Amino acid sequence: MKGIILAGGSGTRLYPITIAVSKQLLPVYDKPMIYYPLSVLMLAGIKDILFITTPNDQEAFKKLLGDGTHLGCNFEYSVQEEPNGLAEAFIIGEKFIGNEKVALALGDNIFHGNGLVNLLRSKTDVSGASIFAYPVKDPQRYGVVEFDKDKKVKSIEEKPSSPKSKYAVPGLYFYDNNVVEYAKKVTPSDRGEKEISSINQMYLQNDALEVGVMTRGMSWFDTGTVESLDDATEFIRVLQNRQSTMIGCIEEVAYLSKFIDKGSLAKLYKQYGKSKYGEYLKEMGETILQ
Repeated sequence: MKGIILAGGSGTRLYPITIAVSKQLLPVYDKPMIYYPLSVLMLAGIKDILFITTPNDQEAFKKLLGDGTHLGCNFEYSVQEEPNGLAEAFIIGEKFIGNEKVALALGDNIFHGNGLVNLLRSKTDVSGASIFAYPVKDPQRYGVVEFDKDKKVKSIEEKPSSPKSKYAVPGLYFYDNNVVEYAKKVTPSDRGEKEISSINQMYLQNDALEVGVMTRGMSWFDTGTVESLDDATEFIRVLQNRQSTMIGCIEEVAYLSKFIDKGSLAKLYKQYGKSKYGEYLKEMGETILQ
């Protein structure tokens, strides 16, 4: 399976913070936001990842992440000229995807929780489509899943004014290769965007859509507003300081996923200087080599 991280958009809900910098490059506590969805795809065992950015921001992402070889990965980059919707990611990434299955992660979504790794890896051989549902207070901001009394999916709507349930679809999707052709059939919505919900609806109509409800042990943040960005930052800060761990540490994930060996991990701290992040990596590398 290949992976795509959509890191475009104008981030207008975060203005003036995002006037001069991509939302996905903003800090969430001690690391750039993009590290979190990247670590999620890597935890799923995905090494080949395409970053879709705005034209103005691509060089900054390349400077931050490089070509991925230091992490045992292969990173590629493409541009989304205008914020035309999530479904366009599969059209932009058609050549990159080739004949493979693909996971799409939104660059401003953060996931954490017990059992996350097993959950992710169970989706990488998906037949059809596999997405998630998460209960929220403001479902009108998201794609919304409606279930019947037997918990079977009845419908999916994108940002409905009158949501039919409290279950939002988080920004993490797993698809078979049919997604590319489905994406080409999507017509722009009233918002002028090619909605990912339209793709999910196509899979649903073909009885090929699986929706798993995320359990209480899972945490999901869509950091598209100042309030949610602040909530995510506080969540990461508290958890890391209490547990002496690092969430979204891409070098650690690369090692634990066996993308890189002990020797490679032990050298990667140097680029981070005397930062807390660098110290964490240095200590981890030294412990492993003992």
